[in-house]
Amino acid sequence: MTTEQSNLFYLATQPRPFLDHGEGIYLYDESGKRYIDGSSGAMVSNIGHSNPRVLAKMKAQMDKATFGYRLHFRTHPSEDLATKLAGLMPEGLDRIFFVSGGSEAVETAEKLARQYAVTQGQSSRWKVIARTPAYHGGTLGALALTGGKLFAGPFAPMFQDMPHVKAPTCYLDRDNLSDEDRGIKYAEMLRERIEAEGADTVLAFIMEPVGGASTGALVAPDSYYKRIREICDEYGVILIFDEVMTGAGRTGTFLACEHWGATPDIIAMSKGLGAGYAPLGAVAARREMVDALMEAGGFLHGFTYAGNPLACAAGLAVLEEMEEQNIVQNCAAMGEVLHARLKTLMDRYPFIGDVRGKGLLQAFELMSDRDTKDPLPKEMNAHSELVELAYARGLILYSRRTRGGVEGDHFLVCPPLIITETQIDEIMAILIDSLDAFAANHDLPVMGQ
Repeated sequence: MTTEQSNLFYLATQPRPFLDHGEGIYLYDESGKRYIDGSSGAMVSNIGHSNPRVLAKMKAQMDKATFGYRLHFRTHPSEDLATKLAGLMPEGLDRIFFVSGGSEAVETAEKLARQYAVTQGQSSRWKVIARTPAYHGGTLGALALTGGKLFAGPFAPMFQDMPHVKAPTCYLDRDNLSDEDRGIKYAEMLRERIEAEGADTVLAFIMEPVGGASTGALVAPDSYYKRIREICDEYGVILIFDEVMTGAGRTGTFLACEHWGATPDIIAMSKGLGAGYAPLGAVAARREMVDALMEAGGFLHGFTYAGNPLACAAGLAVLEEMEEQNIVQNCAAMGEVLHARLKTLMDRYPFIGDVRGKGLLQAFELMSDRDTKDPLPKEMNAHSELVELAYARGLILYSRRTRGGVEGDHFLVCPPLIITETQIDEIMAILIDSLDAFAANHDLPVMGQ
């Protein structure tokens, strides 16, 4: 591990070695040590590392041009990628706006919704209801949606806070409701919030169809998604799906919303779209919404690198590779395998209280008691300790604190979508070794020992 002084500053973290190269699901440091990328970075590297066909197509574009400003030129990569993406979107969402990352995508979705409302004579609508906990990005506009002390913290006075409803954390509920009824219960919280805020002030509702880092691959009951769409329609509220993490195949369909046939009005995506080969994100919106903006003089928004030809060439190559190699289908199949393997851990470790997810967006949560759902003591810092134990053994995991960011410990296991069953076995062997060490460090029970 390097301990030398660096001029870079990010989040405080443990010392890390220098990355040398990547290949498939593996990363290697300069000493030659191999790591399984069990989290695809931050759920980004969907098609694995150093794919030679993607790199070759990027090189071909680099030989032609790496930048052409969108107000000066059209480019074939951006046009071709927009056409490709539009064909993968739900019917009607065929207008595409490119950005460089997830936070930009969410900001773009917010501003598009707002400007559309203004063109429709609904300037009183400005509130975007979000769920809590959730995470929608690091810019001020996205932080207003995310809320909470953990991320907003000292920046809260700098933005207009937005209203929230409770995320559908049904696995923590202590009631006798069926899954269907629980989904309806949580969806109806949106209706209550809209009416409390005043329907004529509510612009949009934004949600992750499968929860990301803040809720650890949280999946709502099926009934939730249909009812959310119905409520938004009833009150004229724009429905935005944040598919920054779930889009581009991560849950076993190209978009997570496909699992429920729930079609939003706007989709924000990033991460797997560029798959770590270039900074890239996109917003897809209904044609009539964008047409209204264009007729009113254009979308009052933009970024320098929007539609960058090199980034778009990378994104197009990623999508082509996904199709040619049946990567989304592999994700669906291997997601079932990984979920089943993680569920077996509950037999060995009583302190694993829940396993959840969709496709290769999977997570497990540690608890002190499965019946009461009480978390482990926060002073144990399980969310960081287990990550370090696994990292030392060559497995990269991604962890967060589940409950308000201050306690509760979940771990995302989200390898590249190209993973094989044999490689899942590799992940499980290291994970079991790491969990055994964690249990020994804290005198936690392990069954069968």
